[in-house]
Amino acid sequence: MSEAAETAFMTQFDSPPIRLGSHLFSSRLIVGTGKYSTFEQMRECLEISGADVITVAVRRERLVDAAGRNILDFIDLKRYTILPNTAGCFTADDAVRTARLGREILLGLENPGASWIKLEVLADKKTLLPDPVATLEATKQLVADGFEVLCYSSDDPIIARRLKEAGATSVMPAGSPIGSGQGVLNPNNIRICLEYLKENDPTYPVIIDAGVGTASDVAFAMELGCDGVLLNTAIASAQDPRQMAEAMRLACRAGYLAARSGRIPKKLYATASSPDSGLITPS
Repeated sequence: MSEAAETAFMTQFDSPPIRLGSHLFSSRLIVGTGKYSTFEQMRECLEISGADVITVAVRRERLVDAAGRNILDFIDLKRYTILPNTAGCFTADDAVRTARLGREILLGLENPGASWIKLEVLADKKTLLPDPVATLEATKQLVADGFEVLCYSSDDPIIARRLKEAGATSVMPAGSPIGSGQGVLNPNNIRICLEYLKENDPTYPVIIDAGVGTASDVAFAMELGCDGVLLNTAIASAQDPRQMAEAMRLACRAGYLAARSGRIPKKLYATASSPDSGLITPS
């Protein structure tokens, strides 16, 4: 197959763009920028992943490495939309203040990511699970302040629905604890979240955020019907981050297509692929 024919074939099965608030993106994979061994490795993995959106923690100590180099110098701000996040915040007030700082930074850089925030308000340092009360409070404040809020949540369908009612642009339930690599531990809760969040609005974006460890986790999350996956550790801490970035790119696309292809039902007994008629029989 020629390169042109291969490109045309691949394009035929591309997933449609995903809309997140006022933004429209080709890739449904969102990738973080933390935990890489070097900024150079990070830059290469971001490119390989095919992501259009990358998350950056706003906390100042994360923006500069030990050598005094700024992470933003290794990110193509014209190619990527930055999704600033409030990682490390444990109160609603801290999260709101951090979000406003992120907006000011990106306004100065003229990056379209200034209009939104990935909201994380954590309950404790051991589990890194979200504080549902503080998260809901911060969501209301940030929406009132004009932010498009992409909200890290537990897989509790009731909390997910309340965050949407509070104005969250996207609710992003955790598959499992941040950085745990356990994948989607409770698919039934994710299914209910999808049902509640997409009720009366099937285009409402639901993104799995946190806990995936490998490509099959990403594919499974997409097969459940999620609109995208946000991850960081699974690539950055892999033995071969570059190869894992490619695996995640392909898995996200494969899972999306599989979810919309109509899989065969599971059966107790085998079903032959070949017909019984026309068999060769002894003369």
